[in-house]
Amino acid sequence: MKKRIFTISIISSLLLASCSKIDDFLNEPPSKTSELEIKTFDQLNQLLNNYSEVFAQDLNMTAVFSSDDYFLSTGIYDADPSVVSITAVKYGLWDSKFLPTNTGDDFWTAEYKKIFYANTVLTYLDQVSGGTAEQKNNMKAEAHFIRAYSLWQLANTYCLPYTEANANELGLPIKLTISFEENSERQSLANTYAQIESDLAEALKINTPLVQSGRAVHWRANKTAVNAFAARYWLNRNDYAKSLQYANDALSGYSILVDYNSQMRFGIPKTVTLDAGTANQKSFTIQYPYTHNNQVEYTDMIGWKEFLYFRMLSNPSYWYVPSPELLALYDQKNDLRYKYNIVKGYSYDRGMLKPSYDYPGYVFFYKDRIPSGPTVAEMLLTKSEAQAHLGNAAAAMETLNTLRSKRMLAGPWVNLTASNKEDAIKKVSDERRREMPFSQRWIDVRRYNHNEISSDDIIMKKSFYPYNNSVVNNDQPKQDYTLSKDSRRWAAPIPVSDIEASNGKIEQNKY
Repeated sequence: MKKRIFTISIISSLLLASCSKIDDFLNEPPSKTSELEIKTFDQLNQLLNNYSEVFAQDLNMTAVFSSDDYFLSTGIYDADPSVVSITAVKYGLWDSKFLPTNTGDDFWTAEYKKIFYANTVLTYLDQVSGGTAEQKNNMKAEAHFIRAYSLWQLANTYCLPYTEANANELGLPIKLTISFEENSERQSLANTYAQIESDLAEALKINTPLVQSGRAVHWRANKTAVNAFAARYWLNRNDYAKSLQYANDALSGYSILVDYNSQMRFGIPKTVTLDAGTANQKSFTIQYPYTHNNQVEYTDMIGWKEFLYFRMLSNPSYWYVPSPELLALYDQKNDLRYKYNIVKGYSYDRGMLKPSYDYPGYVFFYKDRIPSGPTVAEMLLTKSEAQAHLGNAAAAMETLNTLRSKRMLAGPWVNLTASNKEDAIKKVSDERRREMPFSQRWIDVRRYNHNEISSDDIIMKKSFYPYNNSVVNNDQPKQDYTLSKDSRRWAAPIPVSDIEASNGKIEQNKY
């Protein structure tokens, strides 16, 4: 009885916390003896419109900290230990000793909350009044899309990469109803991916257009978004023919790119004083892209023209610290992404003013959010990579250069060429990293290590101080940390709070 009540209370609190902006469409909270009072199509529609509190953000600390895009720097730590949290250290060094007891990971709960909303729609859609048959069919497809997308996100975070050898490894608890009695045990990885593909097949039946009344409604599922997700999914499954097909379908629906030459600009600057009261005192102006300006509303993010589906990676530390390797990938003179998104002196905005310490930050939307949902740019990169894998290096470079022409200053450096298939794949991989750092890098490296090409395998290495569950031991020498291709730490630990909430039914990953 205790377990049952506890689970119900969690779901109830999730619903109650998130429904204030949808007119309290729930007449009463769920309980053991009552059901949700959902009677109209409009109530379900309002539920899915709740993008700002439910659907928009990816709270994925593995994506933020664990890839080689993130620089866990002893220099930054020595300059100001307060800006490097112990949580960032654990994720950044692929910890498997202390993280399994960590309670600060909200990603698991947030994605299952999205799945619960999707399941709510699927439960009540055939019972509610209002809505045409076409509207209901599209909403059904949308719910399947939401579930597929969240399961996919969770699988790439908490499960090992899917291979035939890993098919019977632990997958996810698969929640298909809103019943509190539904089994919480983890299913196999094979069953998890089968469910994703089943949901994706239903999602592809959607006919809702992305552009409605002259505006891209990308905070809701649409035909272009579903095609884009399908392209992402099949690329990661190394099915390049399907990936190319769906990338082309997505681009045929919408292909607007932001031209960094004419449409990108700096926004509101911030001037700081460095080394105040010393002989080295000086002023420094931090230049941010205009998308950083609006600190409260979603205006700049909603207005980003390249979104096909509106999702953002959120960083609780407010600092995407680009690694030296990532910075070196950019043509720092001619690449406008380096000009606008790599913010020089970002460390000063984090308070590292006296003594001053200079290190850049990656900034896209504000300080904590970057695009993670499918975009036009990602579809061009996906198309290009699929073309390269299918043996058409020239076409791959032509597609790649379509993107680069909107990101680079005009000149001979814009158009890349490839000498062969492997060269084309390498150039696309580098461009993906320049275009989508942090948000897609973790997933990309997982698949690079498990595709048919060994030359793109990546062993991640970082050098940092020793640490324990609560303290960084910076009085000790640095040591090297390695995440090998076959490490079991490619699956992040499931938060202990969620394991406890399941009364132990959810099994922790084995390391």
